[in-house]
This record gives sequence, structure tokens and C-alpha cells, in this order.
Amino acid sequence: DASCDWSSDVCSSDLIKEESITFAKGFEEYLDDCRGRNLRKATITHYEEVYKAVTRYIDKEMNIKDMNELTVSKFIIECNKTNVSSQTLYTYTRDFKTILYYFMRMDYLKHFNIKLPKLDKKAIETYSDWELKKLLKKPDLKHCTFVEYRDWTIINFLLSTAVRLSSFTSIKIKDLDFENEVVYINTTKNRKPLIIPLNKSIIKVLKGYLKIRQNETDDEYLFCTAYNKRLVNKSINGSLIKYNRDRGVMRTGIHRYRHTFAKKFIINGGNPVILQKILGHSSLLITENYLNILVSDIKSEMSKFDILSEFNNVHINIHKK
Repeated sequence: DASCDWSSDVCSSDLIKEESITFAKGFEEYLDDCRGRNLRKATITHYEEVYKAVTRYIDKEMNIKDMNELTVSKFIIECNKTNVSSQTLYTYTRDFKTILYYFMRMDYLKHFNIKLPKLDKKAIETYSDWELKKLLKKPDLKHCTFVEYRDWTIINFLLSTAVRLSSFTSIKIKDLDFENEVVYINTTKNRKPLIIPLNKSIIKVLKGYLKIRQNETDDEYLFCTAYNKRLVNKSINGSLIKYNRDRGVMRTGIHRYRHTFAKKFIINGGNPVILQKILGHSSLLITENYLNILVSDIKSEMSKFDILSEFNNVHINIHKK
């Protein structure tokens, strides 16, 4: 909270430091603050990308104290001229806002409110039941390669746990706890470990996979290459694209399994609060955004439940009597 000198009617939040600091210098300071808070390397890299996008339209040598609502408006207007997607514009502006609010806390800039541009929400694409049937058909162990069997296991695992790509490539065999029917996810986006329940079907799949994998120690990664090396994002993405297409499924995307899990969970009566925990969302609002975008899928299910037609039929039957 801002401390105020009531005798002079001046608040500290309205006092700007006299030293002129450029946007470039202030941003470097902001990155140091991020590192001091031990933010993930990927998060810092993302902010660097945002800075590059902003400085295409905002002079990096501009004094921070001269920034205001018009600065943000100019950035949004110039971005719109390049026909960027609403999601990209929203993300850039949101993170630009975060940087500017840091400057405000440091008294480099007078406080002003920043409104984010509207986001055109597109329906989240999920796998259809027909596609899932194709993808989940178990390979013939006598003829398939280790990679095909591994990818089949991965798809089963993703649909059962909804973990992110960065999480499942970091899982080690020792993270599986079949006795308690859970898997420990130690690498997450927000760095908060998760404990995800394992249903009996995926436990059976994983036990079968481990027999074929033939690990020497439990400290090895659960999902590996044919040479027992750790999977990298690029290789697993390419491998799953090939797996899908070999089975006649042209739509691909690892995150699509996460969306499919969320859809199936809610349609089958799952609790949004529990879904939040499984997905590892820091806020229920993020999970609710998932649900809002899944409206089209839920709508198709609701169309099957027509309570009015039930009572209309009763009305007709009464008249017939």
C-alpha cells in the first residue's frame, strides 16, 4: 500500500524518482528481479520475446517516466496493423502491463490503469471419439517397434493424467507409485509438484510398458528414446505426429490430449475444483476459461437432454386420454 503524508496530501505512489531510466535499462532491471525470484528460464525467455515485440513500436531509449496510457495504446494499434492474432496481442499486452506495473512499484512511473485488449476465444480442439479409438488401439507386439509401443503408452498416459509436455518428459520411473496408484509430477509450469491419481487401466498399460522398456535403475526417465536417452520436445512431437498419421489421424498436438481430458472430465460430471488440481492451474479462473471455451462440446451433450420435450409428450398423452 502507498504510504501518505496527509499533511501535504502527497502519496509516495505519486512520487517519481528523479533519475531518468530508459525502457531498455529498466527492462534489464526487471529481468534481474525475475531471476532473483527464481522464475523459470522459459518464463524469462518469454519476457525477452515480449520486449522485442514491444520495442518494434516503442523506442527502447524512451524514458520510463514518460510512458503512459497512450504508450500502451500506440503499441496495441501498431500491433493490430500487422494482423497478429488476438491471442498474441493479448499475451504481449498482458506481459507489457506486468513490466510497467513493476516500474510503477519501483516509483519510476506514475500509476495508471492498463486495460487489456479483448480476446477472441476460439473453441479448444479436442480429439473425437473416432480418433481416440484409432490412437488407442494397442500395437501388435510381434510386429511393432519400441518407439510405436512407447508412443501408444504415452498417449494412454496423457489421456489419463492430462500432464503437460515439459512434465511428462521429466518423469522418472521412481515417480510411479503403483501401491498408492499415483504418479509424482515434480516438474511443472508453476514449480509446484503435483500428485496425479492413476486409474487401473493406465497402471496396467504402464506395467506392460516397463517390462518392454527394461530399465536398469528406477532413476531413469520413464519415457525414453530407443537408445535409452531422455526424450526432447522436438523428437517426441515429431514422433507423435508420425504415430497419428500412420493411423489415419491427421490432427495432431500433445496439448490436445490435455484439452480432451478436460472435456471428458467435465462432460462426465467431474468437479471443476478437482480438475483445477489435476491440471495444475494456479487459479480456478484459468480452469473456468477452459470450460467456457469447451461450451460448444458441452452444448452438443446438452442437446440430448431436452426436458421440455419430455413434458410436451406428457401433455399430449393427457389430451389423448
